[in-house]
Amino acid sequence: MSDPVRPKLPRLAALAGAAGLVPFLVCAIAAARVDPAAGSNPWLAALVFYAAVILSFLGAVHWGLALAAADGADAAPGQRARLLLGVLPALIAWAALVTDRLLAAELGLALLIGGFIAVVVVEEQGHRRGLVPGGYMGLRWALSVVVVALLTTVLVLRLIGARIIF
Repeated sequence: MSDPVRPKLPRLAALAGAAGLVPFLVCAIAAARVDPAAGSNPWLAALVFYAAVILSFLGAVHWGLALAAADGADAAPGQRARLLLGVLPALIAWAALVTDRLLAAELGLALLIGGFIAVVVVEEQGHRRGLVPGGYMGLRWALSVVVVALLTTVLVLRLIGARIIF
């Protein structure tokens, strides 16, 4: 029996979401194997860039939902807030990229971790107000937990000067 509060997503959405974790996993493992004392870590850069792209994508989802609900008319106040808030993940991602390049990779990672957590928490609040589909939230929580765990692991290993060796 289907739960009306948490309608099912198309199977392809779940598969595509899971496939989107592959670059996170590959880059995180590879980045965690490079000695933090090394001058450069291309895998860490790849991880930060991919995370920034995906964080930006999460804001775009809400633009799509708001535009679909607007039906050609001016957006209702709740939808206007969604449009404005939909830009924030991209701004956080941009700040993480700039920080990664100009200051420290660790700070860029921390911004991305905060961004992913903030987006899923705000989405959950939107779900409770009927603005975000329930099936989407199940997928988002599952993906967010994995992404935040991977990014946090890499950040902690870098901060303590350790690396994964196998």
